[in-house]
Amino acid sequence: EVQLVESGGGLAHDGGSLRLSCAASGLSFDDYAIGWFRQAPGKEREVVSCVSSGDGTPYYADSVKGRFTISSDHAKNTVYLQMNSLKPEDTAVYHCAAELFKCSDWPKVTGYLEVLGQGTLVTVSS
Repeated sequence: EVQLVESGGGLAHDGGSLRLSCAASGLSFDDYAIGWFRQAPGKEREVVSCVSSGDGTPYYADSVKGRFTISSDHAKNTVYLQMNSLKPEDTAVYHCAAELFKCSDWPKVTGYLEVLGQGTLVTVSS
C-alpha cells in the first residue's frame, strides 16, 4: 500500500521560505513519477512540480518557476519542495503525489492525481 506523509507547511511572510517534505512508503521512486500539487479554496487544483523516474528534468508550473525547487532522496524515499520568495497566492494545501504515469501528463489530468496523504497547509501572509 502506497502511503505519503507530507510535512513542513506553516505560516510564512511574503518573500519568505518553507521546505516541504514527503515521506513515501510502499513504492519505489524508480517506478513512479513524484511531485506536488496544491489546492487553494475556490481555485483549481494545480500541479506545482513533479519529476518522472528515469527523467531528471522536473516540471514546474509557470507560477512557481524560479522560486520552487523539487528534489528527492531515494535512500530515504523522501521528496522535498523548497519554496523561496513565497507570495500570498502560494497559500494552499500542498499534497505530495506519486503516479505511474509520467510527470509531463500531470498538468493535463490534475483531477486524476490521487490524494494519498492529508497534505500540509502553507499560508503566506502579505
